[in-house]
Amino acid sequence: MAAIHRVSAVIFDLDGTLLDTERATRDVLKEFLGTYGKVPDEVKEERRLGMTHRESTTGIILDYGLPLTVEEYSEAIYPLYMKRWQRANPLPGVKRLLKHLHRNGVPLALASNSIRRNIDHKILKLGELKDCFSVVLGGDQVPHGKPSPDIFLEAAKRLGVHPSSCLVIEDSLVGAQGAKASGAKVVAVPSHQSQRQCYSSADLILYSLLDFHPELWGLPPFDDRIQGALPMEPLLSNAQIGDAMLNNTHMIVAGEHTYDSIPDQISGIFFGWAKLEAYGVSKAVVSIGWDLSVRNAERAMRVCFLDSRCKAITAEPLELLLIGYIRMLQSMNLRCRKIFLKH
Repeated sequence: MAAIHRVSAVIFDLDGTLLDTERATRDVLKEFLGTYGKVPDEVKEERRLGMTHRESTTGIILDYGLPLTVEEYSEAIYPLYMKRWQRANPLPGVKRLLKHLHRNGVPLALASNSIRRNIDHKILKLGELKDCFSVVLGGDQVPHGKPSPDIFLEAAKRLGVHPSSCLVIEDSLVGAQGAKASGAKVVAVPSHQSQRQCYSSADLILYSLLDFHPELWGLPPFDDRIQGALPMEPLLSNAQIGDAMLNNTHMIVAGEHTYDSIPDQISGIFFGWAKLEAYGVSKAVVSIGWDLSVRNAERAMRVCFLDSRCKAITAEPLELLLIGYIRMLQSMNLRCRKIFLKH
């Protein structure tokens, strides 16, 4: 792929971009508000995605009428978050991308709206990869948090590059807006698929970092695909067989825990193994996508059994082990190209 934009440094967001902290902490607010007889408002909480700690905390106290100051709220809920952050893992494609850029000498910065104390706890989940960043900034270290461009301007300054030479990778709308306002190029990897249409200002919108191509930005290309496929850390899932389609392909009916180990920022065509109670184990190709035609975006999964002798039965339990990534879904590929070419 020929580079359309050339950058010399990359700035990453943290929560929902590098680490799956948002899913890991999804029930913390519900648990906390429950002690006050309150229930979270999903719409309001979705809008809070990417806000600074103070903005988010102030809004929660006002919206739910909590008898707490910002400091009291922070002190009370902090232990709950600390416990859940231990469950957060790097999102698919993150380790590969950080290792690749660092190995090729690309300057990297981390710019998060989280306060620095929280960042220091969370990035421990990146292991030795946390040392890839020569600059780490929290929302409490700049005058204004995202969507202000302050944190990106400061990150570029500390990296010693002009903001227009930076590529920012963000999952939140406020982050993408702030990055664009700084003059940087922006790749958005939205955490909430129902908001994808709001990211039109981004230079490129992806479903996951598995689809990131460094050469589009004048950066060294990956060379780790094997016969066109990308090995990845295994993803486990349990579901049921749904309606039959063509060529030994079935819809997958999700259960309560089907997506426990499959992040929201996962979409495309994968390969691995499928296990059925009656037949046993078969090689399989699995597509994972999103139905964006409904009000709340919903997952859509299909499985194709590569063993022609495998005969699945509707409602039969299904176990999946996905070990490789092939490509994004075709409709998504076309949509991404249109957005990229527009910029």
